[in-house]
Amino acid sequence: MARTQNKPRLFNGRDASWMQFNRRVLEEAEDSTNPLLERVKFLAITCSNLDEYVEIRQAGLMQRIEDGYRETGYDGLRPDESLGALTHEIHSFVDAQYACWNNQLLPEMRKQGIRLLEWNELDEDAQAFAQSYFQREVDPLLTPIAIDPAHPFPRVLNKALCLAVLLKAKRRSSGPLVLGVVTVPRALPRFVRLPNTDGKFDYVLLQDLIAKNLTGMYRGYEILAFTAFRVTRNSNLYFEEEEARSLLETIRVELHNRRKGDAVRLEIETGAHPDIIERLRVNFELEEDQVFRGDGPVNLSRIMFFYSDVSRADLKFPPFTPRPLTLSRKATNIFEDLRTRDILLHHPYDSYDPVVNFIQMGAQDDAVVSMKQTLYRTSQDSPMFQALTEAAATKEATVVVELMARFDEASNIRWARSMEDAGVQVFHGVVGLKTHCKLALLVRRDEDGVTRRYCHLGTGNYNPVTARFYTDLSLFTSNPEITERVHMVFNYLTAHAEVDDYSPLLVAPLTMAESFLRLIRREMEHARAGRPAHIVAKMNALLEPSVIEALYQASDAGVEVDLIVRGVSIIRPGVKGLSERIRVRSIVGRFLEHSRIFHFANGGDDEIYIGSADWMPRNLFERCEVVFPVRDPGAKARIHAEILPALLADTIKARVQQPDGTYLRASKMHKDAPPFSSQDFLMQLAEGKSGLDAIPKYAVKQVDASPGSNHRRPALKKKTRTARRAAAEPAAV
Repeated sequence: MARTQNKPRLFNGRDASWMQFNRRVLEEAEDSTNPLLERVKFLAITCSNLDEYVEIRQAGLMQRIEDGYRETGYDGLRPDESLGALTHEIHSFVDAQYACWNNQLLPEMRKQGIRLLEWNELDEDAQAFAQSYFQREVDPLLTPIAIDPAHPFPRVLNKALCLAVLLKAKRRSSGPLVLGVVTVPRALPRFVRLPNTDGKFDYVLLQDLIAKNLTGMYRGYEILAFTAFRVTRNSNLYFEEEEARSLLETIRVELHNRRKGDAVRLEIETGAHPDIIERLRVNFELEEDQVFRGDGPVNLSRIMFFYSDVSRADLKFPPFTPRPLTLSRKATNIFEDLRTRDILLHHPYDSYDPVVNFIQMGAQDDAVVSMKQTLYRTSQDSPMFQALTEAAATKEATVVVELMARFDEASNIRWARSMEDAGVQVFHGVVGLKTHCKLALLVRRDEDGVTRRYCHLGTGNYNPVTARFYTDLSLFTSNPEITERVHMVFNYLTAHAEVDDYSPLLVAPLTMAESFLRLIRREMEHARAGRPAHIVAKMNALLEPSVIEALYQASDAGVEVDLIVRGVSIIRPGVKGLSERIRVRSIVGRFLEHSRIFHFANGGDDEIYIGSADWMPRNLFERCEVVFPVRDPGAKARIHAEILPALLADTIKARVQQPDGTYLRASKMHKDAPPFSSQDFLMQLAEGKSGLDAIPKYAVKQVDASPGSNHRRPALKKKTRTARRAAAEPAAV
């Protein structure tokens, strides 16, 4: 049965799946069992998520329609049909966001003494403070504009909050109405804290404070109406790499252009004057369904401010201290330890300090002669950046910086230039491919006179800040086979030097897709032979059709498939005759599930891989990615007996995907199962407050913890990227 003729039967829609994911995040904001300020944080995250989705995905659909694309997507819909359904869903979602804010969070915040006040609710002292703040801090930053033939409509920046003002000239009572625009300064917080002596946290919206002073800015005009608005623009980057003299310079120019992309969304207050709405809509060349009205502050992502500004620990999750790394008794440093074993860390349950220390030791240790590292995203004051800069003074230091890490391009450009000035060899990877793998390689002349390679390989970015609330895995190893292949990957990134075989690593876009399909087919062979056949795969998104079709075939052959997919999943699990043995769950909780884990039962000789890649076309074919085996018995047993069983047992924060792409809470589907939160359990385990016996037995049985050996994959011939993609296509379902 040809895939292209049966997309709706085989796949759910990508856009619908993404909206389902953001609704799961919104459910956490609506969940009264979460602490209040955590609920506020979850609501803010849904808004940030939606912003990025509109300016990338929705904008991309509009581009396709404009360019005349008619090809159907995964769900069989054309771009115009997808856009229509998506826009309708976003309107519904925005209504749900404001309902959560107005009906649940605001009243609860008031009960807790956190008040967002209207001007008429302020007493004289509060009004005097607010007015003084306006004169000192706000007014010097404002530039009011009245639109007329001499003053055209200003170029409103992407996602900048503005006030639109409907004006009437006092001297010309019969003249046309004039539109004024005031941009709310980005440099100031959106919520102004008011002095309070009784322990309450009182705030007024910055836009309300500006609105109160509009008369002074528009002297000679009568103010008929005003409202806050915000425009979202197309934020895709466009450039022709072959014509670019410098990739770095081209990205810099395109970042500037991004702020001036075509408008794709207008957000405005529900009670806005119809004349203002129409003038803005026409000016930004938007259709009526691209105007989104909100019953509350425009841009709810800014309510994240309350989480950091309100010092109420009782309204947040209890503090958690990650478990520190303990070296072996005979080891005096991590290098000695790694010569006898691999080290696996599970962040944020395990401290991220060892990763930072590994890089810093590489820079400071005289025995280390060479350092290589990839950087995709990192923190603003990155210790990784500082260590690499320091290392350049005494040893060979190489870094591959991804310039096109979306929304981090500007900071990455600054790092690249600073490191080059310090003497670091800076590369930007393979042209046309994002460098998304997480690798650090140190070469050290050890005390015994032997020169060895030491590696850190990870599933997450080198970012100590996000490592506190992203779940990721780190593997440290000195295994010669793995470290040699990591060195080859760096050669590929810096010199485009390909080799035929990177095993035991799976490297995209060279070998990864074919390798994953081979591993899936191997499970099918085991199932047909009556041997243990089970796939457990954890990732952020599942979108690659060839992998999904292979999983359908595996299910039909008798392979049990458990997928833990945080975000988008277009597979259709549990469909009779197609995917009866496939189960999909998503966990949304305190920490962002970011690790990628791939477990294959392999007839009882289990293999586990972890890495940077999701099962998405961009990860398998359009990025430089690395997935690597976990071979150390202790590290392997930890994933077998602790991490995967806990995730599969979750009934509190897990939702189970239905065949139509919707999700139900695991607690509703498995009413007899005991309440169990995987993240809470893993925190308790790290703190020594719980043991493995706390995991429900049925989940432990799902993942066999038997030790396994590893199989060396045969060498693969070089293929073009097109040939690789074609080779990854399984037989039609």
